[in-house]
Amino acid sequence: MKRVAFSAFTLAIVIANSPHPADAQSSPLAGVELSNDEVRRGLSWSEGRAALSADALVLLGPVEVSGRAATTRSSNRHAGADAVTDVALATAWNLGSFQMRTGATGHLFTGARDAMDYVEVGTSASYSYGPAQLTAGVDFAPSQDAIGGSNLYLYANANAGVPGTPFTLVAGLGHTSGTTTDPVRVQRLRPSGSYTNWRLGAEHRRGPLTLAVDYLGTDIGRGGFAGSYADLAHAGDRILGRIRYDF
Repeated sequence: MKRVAFSAFTLAIVIANSPHPADAQSSPLAGVELSNDEVRRGLSWSEGRAALSADALVLLGPVEVSGRAATTRSSNRHAGADAVTDVALATAWNLGSFQMRTGATGHLFTGARDAMDYVEVGTSASYSYGPAQLTAGVDFAPSQDAIGGSNLYLYANANAGVPGTPFTLVAGLGHTSGTTTDPVRVQRLRPSGSYTNWRLGAEHRRGPLTLAVDYLGTDIGRGGFAGSYADLAHAGDRILGRIRYDF
């Protein structure tokens, strides 16, 4: 874990000294959200139950400092944790027609029966054309005891505003893989080994209020060895509804 913390600290120094940050708002941003499930990469983090979250972002020069806290409802996936707080450092800059972004995130769990915290780093590239935006990226969690190995997530997302309406259509595709050092703990983020997840949805934005609905799915099977961290009952297809208010 010390090696992971050192890597995250080193990346934070690189971010703080990164040149050519992209233009961004200087005032703090914050919001609250209620959803019928806390889902990440196709996996429920709240036992398939309703979740409440709050987030905030502040700019410190070229560095974005953000935090998000969400209820996890005594999730088996996270050893009974009641909540997770994601603390992130990131920076962005323009490279031709692309916006590049890199950062590090620590996932900190409250109320877990065991040490569940872990760290990951990531980078992405986005391209905008009219009302549409395409993003491709990679997130990597180095090998850590809390996740039973390393975790690599490759993804591509797209969103497009419908001209003349408050609607935005969204779609996403991702693939999770990695190495294994603990075949039980690794099932937290890879319940049945490497898998693919997808998302199709729509958002309605009017002022500070956003209403959204998504269809989320994975190709995770139910066969093979499954420990308590796998939580296979909450790793399949679902409809996700969200209500968000921005301040």
